[in-house]
Amino acid sequence: MCSVISRVKPVQRALALTLRLRATTEGSSYAAAEIRRLCPGLSAVTDPLKATSRSYCSRMALTEGLLFRQLFESESSTYTYLLADTETKEAVLIDPVLETIDRDLKLIHELGLNVKVAVNTHCHADHITSTGLMKKRLVGLKSAISKYSGASADMLLSEGDKISFGKHYLTVRDTPGHTDGCMSLVSGDQSMAFTGDALLIRGCGRTDFQQGCAKKLYESVHQKIFTLPDQCLVYPAHDYLGQTASTVGEERRFNPRLTKSVDEFVNIMNNLNLPKPSKIDVSVPANLVCGVQEV
Repeated sequence: MCSVISRVKPVQRALALTLRLRATTEGSSYAAAEIRRLCPGLSAVTDPLKATSRSYCSRMALTEGLLFRQLFESESSTYTYLLADTETKEAVLIDPVLETIDRDLKLIHELGLNVKVAVNTHCHADHITSTGLMKKRLVGLKSAISKYSGASADMLLSEGDKISFGKHYLTVRDTPGHTDGCMSLVSGDQSMAFTGDALLIRGCGRTDFQQGCAKKLYESVHQKIFTLPDQCLVYPAHDYLGQTASTVGEERRFNPRLTKSVDEFVNIMNNLNLPKPSKIDVSVPANLVCGVQEV
């Protein structure tokens, strides 16, 4: 679990604290070195080798009164995000995965949280959401997804809708292109953006299935995400290289696809020639009844 670090510049703190520690001596040494590099004169307050082996990373939120956890599911390389108001204990869960439901529920119970909404950023093709089963195990939980996804849920969301938890909220920004029903969720102070598969770290979601459209994705990212403040942290639904977060400013400057012209981007996306996700034939039908299916 990431160490708590204080009295550092916000960007340094965000980068240092979102480093996911590997469960090896080599990984721990790497993480410690990164903390020393990003925050000179500071050291971790705990020995990472003595930390719990649960497959999730945590950091202190930059927003006062906000609890934040970044969780990871290794088979589909999916990130699940848990956000909560530290006073009221009301919480939101983003992109939960069926295989890690017990881990997520254990953490929720340990922290004494009342999860109000479990929201999916889109209808996933590489894993099945846990919202359906989780609704059976958490009283009062509501599922949510974009109204344009074609999926069922308790809450069907669109541009400008807000998901409130305590004094905090997430605002919906429609970001179609990977699928018609993709949306990004932006914190009220615009310090964090949960971009689903629309914007990844130095990449983006594919556009060759599920109503994908490269031109639409390009426009979504440039108009709805790249217009956020440079320092806004980007938290994607997936990462395959061990990266945990980026910033809007970084992606606007360094994303190898989305820094191209729209025509160049469309050509790149049309020639990726990626294999079909192995679970697409199972995941999509299940996720189309998001949060209300009999599991």
